[in-house]
Amino acid sequence: MTLLPNIMTLLRIAGSLGLLFCDVANDSFWIIYALCGISDIADGWLARKLKCVTKTGALLDSLADICFVACLCPLLLPILELPQWLWLWAGVIVAIKIVNQTSALVMYGCFQFPHTLANKITGFLLFIAVPMTFQSIIPITIVAAIASFAAIHEHYIITNMIKQI
Repeated sequence: MTLLPNIMTLLRIAGSLGLLFCDVANDSFWIIYALCGISDIADGWLARKLKCVTKTGALLDSLADICFVACLCPLLLPILELPQWLWLWAGVIVAIKIVNQTSALVMYGCFQFPHTLANKITGFLLFIAVPMTFQSIIPITIVAAIASFAAIHEHYIITNMIKQI
């Protein structure tokens, strides 16, 4: 029973990879998309409920999140009509995230994925905002603002962890 959250996370990785074989215009894509998003919420909740939160599970969850986004990018980016300033903003957020992980890797010898409230809110809102972005850029713009805060907050946490060494 204590492995169930990690199994759910592994299924999210499999589902994310499965999205690569689906047409975005097909219902199967959006069903798998929804299942991946729901499992992202459920695995952490279940791990806390079963009192089986582990560093391995947290790392696996972060890797599943990266896999989900990485699989969605080649499918959705070509068809999303976003203004250039929003693409640039997204690039800045990604750059901050890369700097965060590079700093952690250099200082700790491993990646650090703080599961902050801001990161959790960003992930949840991003999951909801992506389908809405086909109608309006307002939801994704709100997510970009929160993601910016989350990335800067993450940088602050990692930097302070490094200072404590």
